[in-house]
Amino acid sequence: MEFKDHDLAPPASTPGVLYEEMPFADPGGRTVEGLHAVRITLHNPDQLNSYTTEMIKGVILGMRRASNDRACVAVVFTGSGNRAFCTGGNTAEYATYYAGRPEEYRQYMRLFNDMVSAILGCDRPVICRVNGMRIAGGQEIGMACDFSVAQDLALFGQAGPKHGSAPDGGSTDFLPLFTGIEAAMESCTLCETWSAHKAMRLGLLTKIVPALRHGGRLVPNPLVVTDRWIDETGQIVHGEMRTGAAREAGRKMLAEGEVDLSLLDREVAGLVTRLAMTMPGCLAKTLESVRKHKLLHWDRNRETNRAWLGLNMMTEGRTGFRAFHEGSKACREADFLLLRRRLAEGEPWSERLIEDVLARAHGKQ
Repeated sequence: MEFKDHDLAPPASTPGVLYEEMPFADPGGRTVEGLHAVRITLHNPDQLNSYTTEMIKGVILGMRRASNDRACVAVVFTGSGNRAFCTGGNTAEYATYYAGRPEEYRQYMRLFNDMVSAILGCDRPVICRVNGMRIAGGQEIGMACDFSVAQDLALFGQAGPKHGSAPDGGSTDFLPLFTGIEAAMESCTLCETWSAHKAMRLGLLTKIVPALRHGGRLVPNPLVVTDRWIDETGQIVHGEMRTGAAREAGRKMLAEGEVDLSLLDREVAGLVTRLAMTMPGCLAKTLESVRKHKLLHWDRNRETNRAWLGLNMMTEGRTGFRAFHEGSKACREADFLLLRRRLAEGEPWSERLIEDVLARAHGKQ
């Protein structure tokens, strides 16, 4: 049969985004002819798979292409390497182009919003293969996916208020649905990372698997409490980071071992097979029905959030992204307390104020 072409544009490669058709197996382990999964990979490992403007376009077109692919049974969304799935928007691009240009950033946020909507509107189930850190905008596009399978060395969290933004690209909409208001508030405001084990405990993930190969076997993340739920005071510690001597021993194990994502790939492949063993139309309708809970919040807030995020690039966004980009590993944050004090004294935003607040990141304090 000759099909109509419903794609928006002819298939084309996008720098920083890989699109691949992947064979998959039936429950008996036999490769299925005539069907495949699609793997969309953020390929910017030198910058922890942070997405540039062009990469966002590639994800949008990739999700749309996979959605229209009649032989595609599922989409696997991941990042290159084993350090990061995605750490959000490309801060170099933010600091050198979008900072101080609110209308340009508003247009950028239209593309970002379309990327989230493309994931939520894909006609195939979308699995986030969390191969490493899922931070900031990476967390947001990850939560837009239908499933998340993670290696347990991965970290999860937000970065907005620490770096001059608000996590309004999806986290303020989606995270409370996964974890409840209190945990979402903690993550969104304090920007402190969660281990994969804590993220799993709080309901953010479908499954986690070990990825550290040490002494010839895969072992759980040695930096995290994985073997008990509560301590002697009754506090839940499962998933929290180890401290003291236990943390140092964990660091030693990490240094001695190597990251092996074979079990992650096995789990993702198994999930693709399980999804394929359903009625396609019924599966698509079920995806749409469950996604409505995310869309209820996303569609209500995304446009007003876009407007605010654009205007914020004149003040705190301009300052925070520059601090991250221009600072060193020793300090990539603005001087929060100086900024708060100067604003409390009634000082208006100005070039002088921004440069004074950036002095610490520039190593001048």
